[in-house]
Amino acid sequence: MVEQAEIRVVHQGGSNITFREPAISSDSRFLLCASGHNVKVFSTVTEECVQELRGHADLVTGVLLRPSNHLQAYSCSADGTVRLWDFTDGILIKTYVIGYPICSIYASASHDGVIFIATPTKGYKTLDSLQLLAVHLPQTAGQLVETSDLSAVLSDVSANPATVAFGRAGEYVASTNGVQLQIFFFKKQKSFRFSLKENSCSGRSNTFTCVACHPTDDCIATGHEDGKIRLWRNFDQKREYTYRTLHWHHSAVRALCFTPEGSNLLSGGVESVLVQWRYQQESQQDFLPRLGAAITHIAVSPDGALFCTSHSDNKIVLIQSCVKVSSIIQGLVKGEAVQTDLMVDPRSKALVLNGKPGHLQFYSLQRDRLLFNLDVVQQEFIHQEGLDQFQVVMATLDGAGAWLATVEERKQETAEAELNLKLWAFDEPSQSFVLNTTVSTPHEVRITAVTFDPAARGQTSLLVSCGRDGLFKAWRLAVPAHPDDGGPSWTCDFVSAYHGLTPQRCCFSADGSLLAVSFQEVVTVWSPASWELLLTLSQPPGIIRDLCFGRLSCSKFLLGTTSSNQLCCWNLLTCSLEWSTSMEVSLLLADPLSDNMAAFCHQDGNTDLFVFKPSEPRPLFSQKAVCSGRVSRAVFAPREVALESCEESSRWLNRSQLYFLTPLMDLLTFSTRAEEERLMTASKQLVVDDSVAMTPFQLLLGKRRPHHQAAVEDPAVRPPADRPVPPGGSAAVRELLQSPAHVLPAAAALCSVFMEALLGVATETRENETSAGETPSDPEEEEEEEDSDQEMETRATRPERGLLETDSADPVLSRAQVRELRRVRKLDHSWFSSLLDS
Repeated sequence: MVEQAEIRVVHQGGSNITFREPAISSDSRFLLCASGHNVKVFSTVTEECVQELRGHADLVTGVLLRPSNHLQAYSCSADGTVRLWDFTDGILIKTYVIGYPICSIYASASHDGVIFIATPTKGYKTLDSLQLLAVHLPQTAGQLVETSDLSAVLSDVSANPATVAFGRAGEYVASTNGVQLQIFFFKKQKSFRFSLKENSCSGRSNTFTCVACHPTDDCIATGHEDGKIRLWRNFDQKREYTYRTLHWHHSAVRALCFTPEGSNLLSGGVESVLVQWRYQQESQQDFLPRLGAAITHIAVSPDGALFCTSHSDNKIVLIQSCVKVSSIIQGLVKGEAVQTDLMVDPRSKALVLNGKPGHLQFYSLQRDRLLFNLDVVQQEFIHQEGLDQFQVVMATLDGAGAWLATVEERKQETAEAELNLKLWAFDEPSQSFVLNTTVSTPHEVRITAVTFDPAARGQTSLLVSCGRDGLFKAWRLAVPAHPDDGGPSWTCDFVSAYHGLTPQRCCFSADGSLLAVSFQEVVTVWSPASWELLLTLSQPPGIIRDLCFGRLSCSKFLLGTTSSNQLCCWNLLTCSLEWSTSMEVSLLLADPLSDNMAAFCHQDGNTDLFVFKPSEPRPLFSQKAVCSGRVSRAVFAPREVALESCEESSRWLNRSQLYFLTPLMDLLTFSTRAEEERLMTASKQLVVDDSVAMTPFQLLLGKRRPHHQAAVEDPAVRPPADRPVPPGGSAAVRELLQSPAHVLPAAAALCSVFMEALLGVATETRENETSAGETPSDPEEEEEEEDSDQEMETRATRPERGLLETDSADPVLSRAQVRELRRVRKLDHSWFSSLLDS
């Protein structure tokens, strides 16, 4: 039995930030969006993620601002909880346990202490039947709160959150599903239903896609599949309702939103154009075109100064009053399918895969943001169905990240597919890849595999490609004979075949001494140095689908999967089959930093994971149903800081992290409980650089380490005996500095207490001097004191030689520094404590 650790599948990097409609803070400084199991808070100015709110155990399905407090936000999740956050400080305030999976969340300013959620109807486990519930939040002191006061508002609610909207300050709620429009009035406790025909006269669908309500007027805007927008009025009477039709979009309207004052209606769809309709003057429209991808959500800040649009390529565009784009927050671009393998750039440690059409994207998993896009096709992509265009179907990087090979293909129904093999060199000044060599039609038909020699460097770089024409070719970097002929370029060095069979897969050993090429049911092993066929492996039967050499202590093994659902392991020293097992492996890959291997197995509609060593019969880790569907893309990414797990079942995650793509294009990874706790702790800590010079304000805050702790860490470094201990380490000061800003007194109250404390310092100093028998100093005495200070400074600068030889000399202070230090010592910082006590 495999030992199980507390390892679970999480969205840690590259999550979908456009899964739900984002929320903009009231001052337009922050943007909140759901991102996997977390909520991310972005700065609208710098585009950086300033907070990541962690705590949900499942997918976050909605986020919105709290109507009664603009510094707090709600988030809901499929784990059945609603959490209240202070999003500016990243603090979890309360967790409301609902007990049912939550699909979306809504709130209204007129319903204080009440939120609305969409959950599956009782008795249903799928999202086919949802209901809208009103949740009355208990006002209790605990952080974990059980909620039981739930009341049904609407039934038959769509799973699309854009189909529910509150209107006229929360007087009614509108919901659409299919061709039905349902409106519920809270005061009357009455609902009305309106329906349309399935298809229009032109044969296009009338299905509702989204809804928006005017903030002050009785008007409801609905979007439809045929690209039309309908403005509904007089809907409080079932027989007297009217609607007006607006039409600009040629395809489905995906998002609608009124501005806060209600003067404009915003709409968007697949055209990548934000359309602004003037309310009650709908013939006047403004357009913001070429936003890059289909619009899925539209949000407006409470002050109306900032718009944002979410797009299908996992991008959020921030717009200043529908005039110009101010910034772009780009997540991991997710298209319909990833045709290239997942790769890790050795230089930037970025994830490399398909991005925009005709591009490769370099995505930082550590910073969780897009670094740059590489235009491979270098042609304008035309969004038109049925148009054959070039697509990037394969890509591979060499071991040093100096060379990139890409394969682009254009399929044509009436002619043969066009193929281009491009070699890109990394350019240090631009920190990007530059096209070096283009090979038109490297193979007669489609290319099946390309790979670099991982051990080759510089002028010895080697690339191997396999094609359905029955050939595999080796390409080498050639240096021209004369400098005038230009820089190095790639040429074909070797061509070979094997009994007319089609090569399917190829891979190099870790040291580059062996090359394995599979020809249907036969595996051939070649020597790249002499291109000599060393051996062939042909059992058990079945077309080879994956090939992978073992690493480190298991480098003598070659593993492969077959179409007959067999996982085989060959021993290259004995040239025999070491072992085989029956399983449907959809993907096999090796960890480059260890001798572990991962196998994703498809069974009963789900994918299971097995982590093992080729030399051991028992797997190190296994987990059933990591996702639904078949996993075909995964990669081991090296960690910046290695973990220190001692459990056998989680030790395989110490040096590398395994990422994989689901059929729904979600990037998932495996995480341990200890790693998640470390991330949550690190996000709450304030890191202070100890190399910053000590200032009077730093003395006040007491941010330095205690002297006794420094002495314990380094006994050779001890503070001088006459140096004062910083006074700011009290619990009162820490409480004041760590408290959220919105719970502190007003700045006016702080200022008055601070000024009174300063005035009290002089009075208390004079009283202390008088009680000690001292008289106030006159200017002459001050001059004498300054002279004595100067003499003390002179004596301090001429220490005895013997003292220098035995003890380390104190730092030499200037006259101004001595005076400043004396002044800081006399200050009274007790006003902090008196303020808190009051």
